[in-house]
This record gives sequence, C-alpha cells and structure tokens, in this order.
Amino acid sequence: MNKAFVREPEDTGQRHCPRCGSLGVPATVAAVHEHVQAGALATISETAWFCPFPRCEVAYFDTFERAVTVDQLRYPVWPKDPEAPLCSCFGLSRDEIEQDVAEGGVARTRAVVEKAKSPEARCDVLSPDGRPCVAEVQRYYMKCRQASGRS
Repeated sequence: MNKAFVREPEDTGQRHCPRCGSLGVPATVAAVHEHVQAGALATISETAWFCPFPRCEVAYFDTFERAVTVDQLRYPVWPKDPEAPLCSCFGLSRDEIEQDVAEGGVARTRAVVEKAKSPEARCDVLSPDGRPCVAEVQRYYMKCRQASGRS
C-alpha cells in the first residue's frame, strides 16, 4: 500500500506508564524537580508524566518510556505511599480524613479544601503531578464515607 494514503495516528498527548499501562498525568516541570532526586533527574526529559497507580514502582516517565522509580524520589508521595499526605501543601493525611468521616464531620477536609484556594497553596511544586489535591482529597473522603455506610 502506498504510504501517501495511510493516515498517521493523532497524538492526543496522553501517555501510558511503561510498566503498568496506567494513564499518566502530565506533571509540571517544577513538581518533577521538587520530587525527583538530583541524580535521577538526568534520566528523563523535562516533559514527564506521573503514574498514579499506587502499586506501580514508576513515579515519573517520559515519551521515550524512560522512568524514575519511587525509590528515586526525595520523599514519599501519595498515592505511591499510603502514609504520605494526600495534600502535600498542608499535610492532610488519610487518617485525618478517616477521622472526619468517623466523627460525621468535614472540618479537617473542608479546611484543607479552603486553604487550597489560598496563595499559601503551592500545588504546582509540592503535589506529585503539580496539580491541586482537592479532587483527590474529596474522592478519598467520599470513598471513606461510602465504606462507612454514610453515603
């Protein structure tokens, strides 16, 4: 067949983790530089994606399927480490969200969601992908509520 009539696939900008196949989340350059140990930064390009699958050992990867693994990070990040805070800016932990649900309230969770709107939030640097944690905090809160039968 003549290649003139073969349509090239469109690049949607989506990338999948080279190890687990999960859809990667585009990460800001600042977040990658904040989280990856200096020696490992040279192993991937400036444009990188974060693998959000908790059990995958890959933290960041690039278009050439080069990867930075969890053990090459400066410190633990959610969801790779379940003990790491969900909110990197203000330190909201899984335990605090679970306490809110157990108490039938939303005080801790709501406080962080409000703080995330403030200039104090540095999500572009401190969150693993460089995006606000609000959606993840709310998702975890709702998951806990549902598990407790409070939905």
